[in-house]
Amino acid sequence: MPATPHSPRRYRPLPRLLAVAAATVAFAAGAPPTLAQAQPSGSVSPTNVAPGDRVSLNVTGCGTRTGKATSRAFGDVWLTPGNAEATNLFGSATTSRNISAGSHPVTFECGGPGGERVTVALNITPGAARGGLGGSVDSMSPGQIAIGGALVAGALGAGAWILRRRTGHAS
Repeated sequence: MPATPHSPRRYRPLPRLLAVAAATVAFAAGAPPTLAQAQPSGSVSPTNVAPGDRVSLNVTGCGTRTGKATSRAFGDVWLTPGNAEATNLFGSATTSRNISAGSHPVTFECGGPGGERVTVALNITPGAARGGLGGSVDSMSPGQIAIGGALVAGALGAGAWILRRRTGHAS
């Protein structure tokens, strides 16, 4: 059977490209928001402080390199990026010594005026901050303290024994 010549089909990329582009735009319009468009999330640490105490401020999800935290407890604080992508903005503030006890809102604002906002609570407790050991042994039981002390004493004794042994061989 002799081969019959086929007429070459004309390839038309433009209509296909337009169809794919239209489908992509339609899909993107109906897709859920990405992380960059997600609502920002703010935090204050610690959340319970006495007047005059320092707090750390953190907001994530801004997608901007600038931000601000505002509260009646400490005023305005400009936040700085914690990494090159600016996914976290950080700052710190000292609460006013004259602030009244109770819950005080802290509003985080992304970017400049009119940027996305999120509000969290900062609780001011009456009285001064706890002093003493600064919480280093406050939550430990007497048994845990005794075991820790025995381990430290054992380590010091072993160190002294090794040092004595070395000086005995040097003579």
